[in-house]
Formats: sequence, structure tokens, C-alpha cells
Amino acid sequence: MTRVMIVDDHSIVREGIRILLEKFPDIMVVADADNGRSALDVAAKALPGVVVMDTSMPGMNGIEATQRLGVECPSARVLILSMHKDKRFVAQAFRAGARGYLLKDCTSAELVHAVRAVAAGEIYVCSGIIGVVIEDYIKRIPDSLQQGEAALTPREREVLQLIAEGNNAKNIAFLLKINVKTVDTHRQQVMKKLKLHSVAELTKFAIREGFTSLDN
Repeated sequence: MTRVMIVDDHSIVREGIRILLEKFPDIMVVADADNGRSALDVAAKALPGVVVMDTSMPGMNGIEATQRLGVECPSARVLILSMHKDKRFVAQAFRAGARGYLLKDCTSAELVHAVRAVAAGEIYVCSGIIGVVIEDYIKRIPDSLQQGEAALTPREREVLQLIAEGNNAKNIAFLLKINVKTVDTHRQQVMKKLKLHSVAELTKFAIREGFTSLDN
């Protein structure tokens, strides 16, 4: 049974969400609140598993309440339900600790699906803001990593993958039909560009960035 709390400053919205969610036997609405500040007090007593949270509310907004809930009621996972698709709201919500973000023009089926997903420990992002989330993620990747990876030539990327897959310089030279000295030069260039200092670090980088996998 998923225990849900609804936080929104409009009573008609809270009531509508309650009626919708309580149609499902695996979901129980245990509390509601009309602003972020009161939500903190209510959550401490009701102990919800999922908090469906609006962003714009008087007294304390949903972003601040989400951050505070993470400290005061860490077992509660916040699902933002907002009219705002602006990247500032989305980025702030996830940085505050939200586990999902849904727009208020979503269908009732999507809301139920999102509640269940967040309750199960998943991150939920509705289709309307996926682009915003990806853009924010890219901006937060360290510049040195983006520039280093982008600066690798196609041949250097080949060498990186083969090194990560456990090939030595002689094997790589045979596979790429180049000499061993050239392989060593490519390896040194890759390490320099990525600011890495060992084959182990190269391997970890290649796996993390999808050049290869542990299954190879």
C-alpha cells in the first residue's frame, strides 16, 4: 500500500487528486496540506511514502518544502505536480531532491503511473520536460570532460575502446593495422586529453561513457 500526501494551495485540486488516487486499492491518501510549511508538520505525523507536491504556494513553495522534507522526513519521496515546464523550476525541483516531475496537464493514468513509479524508487519524468532535464544534465557535465571527449579523434576513440576491452598495444596494432609505436602515441594523446593517468582510469572512463561494457 502506497501512502500518499497531497500538497496544493487549491482545495479543489487536492480533492480531485484524492478522488482519483483512492480509486486504486494499492494507493491510500493519508493526508493533505495547502502549503509547503504545513506540509512539513503534516508529513511528520502522517509518514507518507509519496508526496504529490505543487511548486507555487504561499508561505513556503514546493521546492523549499521538498528540500526540507528530504531532511525532516527522508522516507517521503516527492513527486512534483506543477503547471511550470520552465527549466528553472524543473532543475530546482530535482536539485532539491524531487524523485519525479509531472505537468498538471497530464492524464489521470499518467499521474497514477508516476505515483507508483516514485513509490518503487524510480525517477519519473513526464515527456513534456524530458528535453529540459537532458539540457540541464549536459550543462552540469564538467567542461573538461565534455571538451576532452569531444576532442578525441575517431582513431583515438577506437584505441580507447580496445584498451578498455583488455587488448595490449600489440593486439591493437594488429587489429587496426598500424604499428605499436602509433598505438602508444594514440594512448598517450587520449590520456592527455581526458586528463587520465592509467589504463585502469581509461577503462573506467570507457565503461562509464558507453564506449564498451563489462560484458565484453
